[in-house]
Amino acid sequence: MASLTAAKRLVVKIGSALLVDRATGSLKEDWLKGLALDVAQLRAGGTDVILVSSGSIALGREVLHLPKGALALEQSQAAAAVGQIRLARAYEEALAPHAIPTGQILVTLEDSTDRRRYLNSRATMETLLSLGVVPIVNENDTVATDEIRFGDNDRLAAQVAVTIGADQLVLLSDVDGFYTANPHTDTSAQRYDIVEKITPEIEAMAGDGVSGLSKGGMITKLMAAKTATAGGCALCITEGSTQRPLSALQNGAAATWFLAQLDPQLARKRWIAAMKPKGEITIDAGAARALQDGKSLLPAGITAIKGRFGRGDPVAIHAPEGHKLGQGLCRYTADEAQAIKGHRSDRIEALLGYPGRAALIHRDDMAL
Repeated sequence: MASLTAAKRLVVKIGSALLVDRATGSLKEDWLKGLALDVAQLRAGGTDVILVSSGSIALGREVLHLPKGALALEQSQAAAAVGQIRLARAYEEALAPHAIPTGQILVTLEDSTDRRRYLNSRATMETLLSLGVVPIVNENDTVATDEIRFGDNDRLAAQVAVTIGADQLVLLSDVDGFYTANPHTDTSAQRYDIVEKITPEIEAMAGDGVSGLSKGGMITKLMAAKTATAGGCALCITEGSTQRPLSALQNGAAATWFLAQLDPQLARKRWIAAMKPKGEITIDAGAARALQDGKSLLPAGITAIKGRFGRGDPVAIHAPEGHKLGQGLCRYTADEAQAIKGHRSDRIEALLGYPGRAALIHRDDMAL
């Protein structure tokens, strides 16, 4: 079984039914305080924690006195706008007694499919974590339409886990794991402790959710597991209604773990290496040695730029002799890279007219 205390970076997804009382529409404050204590203990042990939380629409619906059942798109967006404020404040107040600052990140599906937005999201979350902040991530329901939605926070959590290089993802849910059938309707259903590989037979066992608040069923959780494990992140499904859900999981609560197929950093490197480059960057011998030592690629080491590429696009990296060293996701457009090549990073603002990132390609966005 995986150990939460062994995780270097942990993403936790919280479903609406755990956070919001179904009958009253109010926040379950005692439950949130227990979760906050778990988060504080994990962070004290050296684990980065990111929370992906549902609940904004459920909280906003009650404030706006909207009817039960399905809402029109405009009503959902209005409820989310009101509820997001309350959701962010709730996490801020729950973690404040532990001296843990929080930050809200609202994303849409476009933010993960567009490489420039992807890099920006990754850089923002990395910076927040380095500053000791617990990011609270949610889908930006106030602006997202069906065409640009994840549609459920299970898959959103998996994408966040892959984006940030997490090694574990815990889905706190209204079920205590993955079963051979729906345990609410089939008493013979058996729970898996571990799923080493998601086979067609495993996929065929997925059923629908039974919660009145949460959108995701077991199918979406399985989809999340496929995304996470392929990206090097183990995924756990466990029942989260207990007062200290992460402590309970650590102490042996019922759960299903889907095992990661690769190390998260190796999975990311393979993903980058498999992309078709849109340009070429040639570097000098000093920069080539720096890359082999695990350094990022700075503008000063660049001697030539080829191709037309935008921010976040993959580019090939060539040695002075011409052979390919690897490739990476560039933080500048081709025109910007041309303007700053050969210059020190502290000259970027003067050359471009605006401040930029010190590295042209960060070592985490590079596969050699």
